[in-house]
Formats: sequence, structure tokens, C-alpha cells
Amino acid sequence: MPKSDQVIDSNRYKIIPRTLIFIFRWNEVLLIKGGPQKRTWANLYNGIGGHIERGEDVTTSATRELEEETGLIVHDLGLVGTILVDANEMTGVGIFIMIGNYVNGEIRTSEEGLLEWVKMSDLERLPLVEDVKIILKQVASMKANSPPFSARSYYDENDHLQLLFG
Repeated sequence: MPKSDQVIDSNRYKIIPRTLIFIFRWNEVLLIKGGPQKRTWANLYNGIGGHIERGEDVTTSATRELEEETGLIVHDLGLVGTILVDANEMTGVGIFIMIGNYVNGEIRTSEEGLLEWVKMSDLERLPLVEDVKIILKQVASMKANSPPFSARSYYDENDHLQLLFG
């Protein structure tokens, strides 16, 4: 298919692609506590991740973001799900959820925030980005051969987060 067949209509709904990465070590997950200076999610725990840049595929982006924010290189990153976040009438965020297992390497904290290994059983006590606990619960419930999940996230009329799994 030629490039000209990719019909781009500026009046259509668009998504901004991002990765969200969870690295596991035994019964722990590596989370980042956003720095107090961050514009979004300051002082809240989240997975590792960021925007997918032009020319990157999902795995390349996740590998780059993980290395930039943690110093780790993980060879078994795999896609476990996607979430479409309705941000507004014309724009959404497409989040590709990736997981991997920690093997070795020294974690290096970046300006993005403080890295911390968190026991899955301790998630309740932390100030988390509001969908992280729900996403981690979904990921933890998956079997090794499960297909990737698909979900939609939006805010209801009371500005409460809704996360619906397909």
C-alpha cells in the first residue's frame, strides 16, 4: 500500500502512543515515584515508560524508556495489553503495557523519579497513579500463555476514572 493510501483526516480521533513497563523480581515490581517537580503524577508511583517516538516500534520504545529511566536492559520484554485512554473528544492515549523479568544489573535513578522495588502485597499502602493498581491486578491474573488484554479508560461525568477490560 502506498503512503498516499494512508488517509489522514485531521478531523478524526487520534491517539498518542505510549509504553508502560512493569519489571518483576520474585513477588516485587519495579515502580518509579515521580519527582516532586513533575508536571503530572508528582510524588505518585507508576510503572516505567513514556512516549513512542517516530520510527520506533513498541518494543524498541519500551527498551529505550527502560534504559533511560532505570539503566536496565531487559531481554524478555513482552506485550501483555493495550489501553485506550479517552483524553478528550479528539485525542486519546494508546498505552502499550509491557512486562519483563529482572535478571541482573544495577538500577540507576534518573531525573524522572525515585525507583523502588515494591512487594505486590504492599501496593495498597502507596500513593499510586490511579490506574496502576488495576492494571497490575490484571497483569498478575494472566497466565503465561494468555493473549494480550484490551481495555478502555475514560473519566465519567463525576471525573472518576473508569477502566473497562474487553
